[in-house]
Amino acid sequence: MANVAIIYGSTTGNTQSAAEKIQAQFGADAVLLEAATVSAADLKDYDVLILGSSTWGIGELQDDWVSVDWLDGADLNGKKVAFFGCGDQAGFGDSFVDALGILKDKLASSGASFIGAWPVDGYDFSGSTAVEGDHFVGLPLDEENQSDLTDERIAQWVEQLKGEI
Repeated sequence: MANVAIIYGSTTGNTQSAAEKIQAQFGADAVLLEAATVSAADLKDYDVLILGSSTWGIGELQDDWVSVDWLDGADLNGKKVAFFGCGDQAGFGDSFVDALGILKDKLASSGASFIGAWPVDGYDFSGSTAVEGDHFVGLPLDEENQSDLTDERIAQWVEQLKGEI
């Protein structure tokens, strides 16, 4: 199995909890890192990066990601990158999990291969920059309205990722 880094930013603890659940599904092959503490040099040790952010305000990245300097201009050639994040589709349905779209856009020219697209079926939102066609660019989680689906979605998504790795 590849070396996996799960890098997350979390304010309320929901994204951290999701990251911990993802790590548990991967087991010993994955390490958990807080976004604010990771440098570009740290990335060289990993084949797969799983980036997690909640969406704040009206479609903004979580605060820990704002100061991450390696997002812009990163050289991730040969690496696989997946995204997950928390959002509120009822309260912020027009910017649901936009942070995932922002992260992907920032890494668009990084040379990375993107994995982990997730179907939009089962969600009720009006807009998201994280949607491409009929899939999100990663796994959206809604702890406010669909917390009962989180564990099942994570388990299915991690199995999907293992197949894509």
